Amino acid sequence: MSLKEQLLNDFKQAMKEKDTVRKEAVQSIRAGVLQIEKDNHIDDLDDDGVIGVISKELKKIDDVMPDYIRAERQDLIDIANKKTELLRAYLPKQLSEEEISEIVSAAIKETGAASVRDMGKVMGAVSSKTRGRADNKKVSEIVRKMLMQL
Repeated sequence: MSLKEQLLNDFKQAMKEKDTVRKEAVQSIRAGVLQIEKDNHIDDLDDDGVIGVISKELKKIDDVMPDYIRAERQDLIDIANKKTELLRAYLPKQLSEEEISEIVSAAIKETGAASVRDMGKVMGAVSSKTRGRADNKKVSEIVRKMLMQL
């Protein structure tokens, strides 16, 4: 079963159970998938594309969380935390810092990077291997740190 089909089944289940938070979380992913399919004239987005949409939705939640905290809106914080938990369940197992470091060091050797100026080359090589399995911000920090040590 593809991730897209699983989302549809989970959406139907959430509607039956009247779980509005889960329904909204899945609905936002499905809307993002549909938008990408229409914009790029794709018949059926693959699992990697769906994972990209889920990652974007998680990023949106992370971006608004400080505002909720500043406004002391515990109700919105709880909903955002639940949505984050639900969305992370669709993502593959996240990479640890050690695993990311191994991938980065292999990419540095592969690209022949010698300084921080080569960060773009290294990020290009690393991002395809970590897509959906690691936060790009964290990957970027590790790449920068490793390149500064060269």
